Order: sequence, then C-alpha cells, then structure tokens
Amino acid sequence: MFFRLLFESFRRQKRRKSVALLAIALGMTIATAMIAVGNDVGDKINEDLRRNGGNLVLTPMEDTLDVNLGGVNLKPASEGAFIAESDLPKIKSIFWGHNIRGFVPYLSSPEQITANGHSLNAELIGTYFDQPLHFGKDDFTAGVRSMSGLWKVQGEWPEDYAAWPEHAAPNVLAGSKLADENNLHVGDEITIGGRKLHISGTVNTGGAEDSAIVAPLHIAQTILGQPNKVRRVVVSAMTKPEDAFGRRDPSTLSPDARDRWYCSPYANSIAFQLHEALPNVRVDQIRQVEQNQGKVLSRISGMMLLLTLAALLASALAVSAAMAGTVLERRNEVGLMKSLGASDAAVASLFLTEAGLLALAGGLIGFLAGAVLAHRVGQTVFGSAINVQPVVLAVVICAALLVTFVGSISAVRKAMQFDPAVVLRGDA
Repeated sequence: MFFRLLFESFRRQKRRKSVALLAIALGMTIATAMIAVGNDVGDKINEDLRRNGGNLVLTPMEDTLDVNLGGVNLKPASEGAFIAESDLPKIKSIFWGHNIRGFVPYLSSPEQITANGHSLNAELIGTYFDQPLHFGKDDFTAGVRSMSGLWKVQGEWPEDYAAWPEHAAPNVLAGSKLADENNLHVGDEITIGGRKLHISGTVNTGGAEDSAIVAPLHIAQTILGQPNKVRRVVVSAMTKPEDAFGRRDPSTLSPDARDRWYCSPYANSIAFQLHEALPNVRVDQIRQVEQNQGKVLSRISGMMLLLTLAALLASALAVSAAMAGTVLERRNEVGLMKSLGASDAAVASLFLTEAGLLALAGGLIGFLAGAVLAHRVGQTVFGSAINVQPVVLAVVICAALLVTFVGSISAVRKAMQFDPAVVLRGDA
C-alpha cells in the first residue's frame, strides 16, 4: 500500500513534482559548478600567474652582503658575483621539486652594437628560451617560452643550442622598442663584441627586454667572457597562499611544527629549501605575485560561496512551496489515512520518501548539468577544462537531501497536525 500511494502521488501530481525536481536540479547545478571550480580555481589562477612570470628570484649571496669598515662600504661596485649555471638543475632537487614549474636564468651587460653601419649602446641579455635539462631521473625544460606568457615574439624564436653551420650567425631577438628606434628588422645582422648575430625576431615584453638584444645564454656568456655564469634566476613555483603559520620563522618552531612548515608548499618554505640546495644563493619572493594570488583566491572563493548558498536557499524555498501545495492538495488523503489508523510517523515517512526520491533525482541531474557548466566555465575563463572529482557527486547528493528535507519540514509538520474528522468533513 505504501508504494502504491507513493506511485499515485507522482502520477497525479506531475506538475508539482516537476517544479520541485527542477528547483532541486537547478540548485545542485550551481552547487556542483561552484564546488568544482572552487577545487580547481587555485591551481588555475596559480598556473596563470606563473605563466606570466615567476614568484621567486635567486641572486648571488655575495651581492647581498654589505661590508663596512670604519663607516666605509667596501662592497664591490661591479657586483661581480655570479651563480654557476651548472648548479641550476639542483633547483629541482628540493622536497617540493615537482612544484617548480620552470625557471629562467639571466646574464646581462651593456654593450656596443654595430647595426646597419652605425653603432649604438644597448643591453645584451642572455637567457634560456626552451632549454632541455636533466636532474636525476627527471628530464625537463626551462626558459621563457614556457614561463613568460607576456613575451610576444614577431618572427622566430632562437634555439638555445642550435647546430650552427660554419661561419653562420646565431639567432637573437631584438627588443621592439630598440628595433623601432634604430630601424632594425627581422633578418638583419648585427655585431656585438666581434660576434655576428642574426635577428630572427622582435620581442615585446613591456619590460627591459624591449630595449635590449636577447640572445641564448651560452652566446651571451661567450661574448661577455663569463662561461657557466648567470647573474640571477627567476623561478616559478606552485605555492599555497601564505597564512600566519606560513610566515613563521622555522628556527622558532618546535620540531613537529617545523616539519609541517617544511612540508607545506608555502613560498617561504620553498625559498628555504632552494637556499639549502644552493647555499651560495639568496632567494627572495616577488611579493606582489604572492599577494595578488591570495587576494584573488579569497575574493573568488567568497563569491562562489555566496552563489552556492543563494542557490541552495532558493532551492529550499521552492521545495517548501511545492511541498506545501502538495500537502494542501492531498489533505483528504491524509485525513483518510489517519482515520484508518495511520500514525503521524507513517504520514511523515510517505512525504519524506517522496522528498528523498526527488532529492536523489534532482541531485544526479544537477551534478551532470553542473559538470557541464564547470567545464564551460573552465574553457571560457581559464582556457582549460575543470576537473570534477567523483567525491563531488556524494557532496551534491547529500546537499540535495539536506535542502529538500529542510524545505519539506514545514509541510510535513502541517500534514501531521491534520485532524481527520475536520479534514474529511471539509472544514480544513
């Protein structure tokens, strides 16, 4: 009899049940999309920020030391300290090595350039473009092509270690501003330090490179007479936003707390590990990147939480209205059940079972629609798909049941309070 009453309820009240089902499904669609985006948004934003530059800078330790004697600063004015290029693969040796998405070394110096029969002064910058490297069992690449998304090149990128024919000029990039001011074009040849170079493209970064010649690192090292040397390295690391614990000095922490700090991907802990791997190197954070990441994540997370709560509240209200109409329409049925001996628990179980079935169906439909919506959001905003984890389905089903039961409580209590004599007499 119970299942027959349940079946008849859905058969005779298709419109009301459809309204409730639609409300639940819409709410769960928004909830699924927001949960999925919320789980992935940190990595997506982090990846976008890292693609447009690094968040850590490595410089020689000697350049950061101030030597004073009798009030006179004896620090070398030439800033002649360097980092050994051969040590750079050690960057991947740290505990959070898999979080190092890339790094770019730089070596630069003002040089005299001969181009189109006249001389000019400009910065020569040596760097990696897409340099294959190896550490332990891992093969990876480093350079501006994978890490600096703001570099816009017109023409061809130079190759880091190309097999140049004899007497051929290596390819370099000319900064867009330098090229415009000095009438340099793709295909021109220039001379720096007696070495002929071929301009394969122009580059626009919005930075110092726009007024410089950018060459493969080993070419710049040869011209400047600085083999195996770099002046600084910009590192892109996947980190979690800093909190109060992340800013703690590890030397002040207990052994257990220090291990937890060390094993958390804070920018500070990764910088600490990089200094352990390269003791002669100072590691500094690019604070603006880290702070922007934290602010963006905080605001987006707050907005998604508000949208999710609003969607769940709207679903609960719609379910409440639909269930109230259902109970009012079936008051005679409820009165008859009670007059035949049905208890309040039996009446409540009937309506709650209906609500539970609607919640399960609405939750499943909402999950599927939300996964599609999350995918579209990811493609539109981040240019890549959002991964919807299977555990989200369990969360959404639980949320659908909770919202539906909360929305149904008022109507179920009303049904339990019906007096069979009054209802059957038509006075209610």
